[in-house]
Amino acid sequence: MKYIIDKQKGKAYLQIYEQIKNDIVNGVYLYNTKLPSKRLLSEEIGVSVITVEHAYSLLYDEGYINTRERSGYFVCYNPDSTFVAPARVITAPTINTHTAEQGGDFPFSLYAKTIRRVLGNYGKDIFSSSDGSGSIELKAAIRDYLKRSRGIEVKTEQIVIGAGSEYLYGLIVQMLGKNRIYALENPSYKKISQVYRANGVKTLFLPLLNDGISSEHLNKTPATVLHITPYQSFPSRVSASASKKREYIRWAKEGNRIIVEDDFESEFTLLKKSEETVFSLSGGSNVIYVNTFSKTISPSIRTAYMLLPENMIELYEKTVGFYSCSVPLFNQLVLAEFISCGDFERHINKVRRKRRRGQ
Repeated sequence: MKYIIDKQKGKAYLQIYEQIKNDIVNGVYLYNTKLPSKRLLSEEIGVSVITVEHAYSLLYDEGYINTRERSGYFVCYNPDSTFVAPARVITAPTINTHTAEQGGDFPFSLYAKTIRRVLGNYGKDIFSSSDGSGSIELKAAIRDYLKRSRGIEVKTEQIVIGAGSEYLYGLIVQMLGKNRIYALENPSYKKISQVYRANGVKTLFLPLLNDGISSEHLNKTPATVLHITPYQSFPSRVSASASKKREYIRWAKEGNRIIVEDDFESEFTLLKKSEETVFSLSGGSNVIYVNTFSKTISPSIRTAYMLLPENMIELYEKTVGFYSCSVPLFNQLVLAEFISCGDFERHINKVRRKRRRGQ
């Protein structure tokens, strides 16, 4: 298979990764098929072995391939089977990253300058109220950030701003209705189930194995809403494999069900590319994406956002669109400026580099 590197399209290893990943997903490389050796592929493409190794490393980390000692790389992505890896129930807790703070990692001085700049630029306008779903400035900043750094393309109309992810979970319940059953990962962050139950809905727990929710239990559940944390679910730190993410998508589409994707902390991935989201893989038709700035900036700013599928915008407006935005306009404008000027992404990249060095 001939892969082509275009110098105008960015880093070579990412292009190799994308092309091989597409071949795996499209069935060019079938399950259990051996990939070309790093040396063979490097000679064919005209790049270094290290470049190919970086591409293979990304494919391995995301669950598309695995390695066998002295045998090479083999495809472990299997769209026709729910079995990917030996099942192992995860129960041991680890560090609570939902309450951990960035501390000295956060560029406080830059954020303070952003606050002063917003005060100077907007003056008394900061005392105004924003649209119910959030200010256009912050929604536009999030839209542009997601496109350039996460590969997620949405319209501003699909973005809803709220005072924390827990608040947004409540809006989701009111939007979808209380007669649905919600399935959650077991184990999962305690507050998720507490919020759903406080909003009057029935919840079920599905066992979390080493690559995601148990296929057996997922296929049998009567739930019509599935709440997942595909990137390092708390407290297990389990990340869903590439096969598992697509299994979630098939589950939702086959039964006209809904997935709530909680993407907490995925910006700090150790990969040299952004994590794949279920929202982007699905095309957004059955997935509501939720993320928060409580880890990337600070819990104190109480700002989160969700991305709605386009086909749910009308439902949102009819059911909960009358609510006022729960985040003050000034906070939204500061965050919008912090993102738009590039300081937010520089902060994210700095923390990722530091974590990769093990510091």
